[in-house]
Amino acid sequence: MTINVDPLELAKFSELAHRWWDPNSEFKPLHTINPLRLDWIEAVLGTGGVGGKRVLDVGCGGGILAEAMARRGAREVLGIDLAHKPLRVAQLHALEADVGNVEYREVAAEALAAEQPASFDVITCMEMLEHVPDPASVVQACAALVRPGGHVFFSTINRNLKSFAFAIVGAEHVLKLLPKGTHEYVKFIRPSELAKSCRQAGLQIERTRGMSYNPLTGRYWLGDDTSVNYLFACRKEVS
Repeated sequence: MTINVDPLELAKFSELAHRWWDPNSEFKPLHTINPLRLDWIEAVLGTGGVGGKRVLDVGCGGGILAEAMARRGAREVLGIDLAHKPLRVAQLHALEADVGNVEYREVAAEALAAEQPASFDVITCMEMLEHVPDPASVVQACAALVRPGGHVFFSTINRNLKSFAFAIVGAEHVLKLLPKGTHEYVKFIRPSELAKSCRQAGLQIERTRGMSYNPLTGRYWLGDDTSVNYLFACRKEVS
């Protein structure tokens, strides 16, 4: 099996691994939006949220979202990534914070899907699809990993002139919210493209939200504008 990974992307995030849990580092945006997106995920899930569920975080990096879901009461959280250094940071942080219901593995989503099909109640894949050579393959793997009736959540970046201006020129070069080179415009994904991949994988899109940012106030919020950052909430079809 060819591993769906870009070595340059792994190296990029591995270089910054030691700063993953510093809320004032290059990862400050992730720390800021994490409660926002997790609250939305739990709202979609309904009563109990992630509580008591088996959860998988695909492309977990240093574990910011995975650990937050464990703290929210998930029965078990597995975070997977192919970048070794961020995974080690995630493991050490969970150990130091005494979060026992989260674990991490260096494994591709496609390989885990072959190993544990239909094993998870909830799957999250946030800010990851725009960093792999074949995002549709990851979507397919997530669909295989979630149990029938379970939920899969994606977040990524739209591909248009506005997203280029905001996510690359603005965020990386002007405001310096992210390191230069974090994103490549050609890897951005239009909602119609992600929707097609979801349908082909047997995932029904239940809700879509956009995420916006005000550089003057430093505030992020969810709304109807999907022109730059957006999120999909999907559900696995029950045959």
